[in-house]
Amino acid sequence: MPNELDQQTRADFNRARFKSFINQVVSILSGKRNNLLSYDDVKEKLRIGGPIYRGMQTVLVEQIAGSLNRYHEFDDVFLPKEDQLASRWTKVDRAFYEDIHLPPVVLYKVGDVYFVVDGHHRVSVAREKGQTYIDAEVRECATRVNLTASIKPEDLEVLGAKVDFLERTNLDTLRSDINISLTIPDGFSRMLEHIAVHKYFMGIDFKRDISEQEAIEHWYDNVYMPIVSIIRQSKLLDDFPEKTEGDLYLWTLDHQHYLYKEHGRPLQKPEIAALEFIEENE
Repeated sequence: MPNELDQQTRADFNRARFKSFINQVVSILSGKRNNLLSYDDVKEKLRIGGPIYRGMQTVLVEQIAGSLNRYHEFDDVFLPKEDQLASRWTKVDRAFYEDIHLPPVVLYKVGDVYFVVDGHHRVSVAREKGQTYIDAEVRECATRVNLTASIKPEDLEVLGAKVDFLERTNLDTLRSDINISLTIPDGFSRMLEHIAVHKYFMGIDFKRDISEQEAIEHWYDNVYMPIVSIIRQSKLLDDFPEKTEGDLYLWTLDHQHYLYKEHGRPLQKPEIAALEFIEENE
């Protein structure tokens, strides 16, 4: 017959499974996915490098948000989604009660996010028990964009577009302080179009051939940043908390081109266009 500890660990698993069920219902009703991040998806979309061995580390459990190959078995807070996980899950849970030291988990690190290679049940139990840190053997993968633990699978499309933008412009090398962030799906491809148009008009204004690098730097310094500076000074993001400076940059240019096409108003300098956009949205 099951002893008292067996009953306790089974009750713990059932409680975790019920929480996972509730999370899944909320996910369906809200239309928001609650999956763990897939390492393969991240690797493909963000074209990450590595992994490079970083040794033993103590890792925040809440920063572990993905899996190498078992992302479908746990939800986004590492609650078990399948009953067949019970046997291994309860064994790890028993070790927690008996204060048995388990081997460190094995993780890949991408940005500020960790992906489980080995130790999914240990992470799941640790998170369910409210454990803050976990011992881990870490291998780090290089990336041109920063990932945080709050990232969702659906965010990867925009981040993948950002990687493509950075690879094509090399702006993160040309301007070390660059921090362009977008939520608009086609935003980075539109920025590439802006740079191409800017390069064309630079050639007309300067009456000479313009290199890609010169056009990119000139666009960033004389178009993008003047608009962003006005956005920051006006604190416009306070009125659009779900948006970014990059989003508002695109809105500003969209607004200016709308006025040009529909009302024949001449195109303004970036900072003037930004001020007009802000005045009309106050």
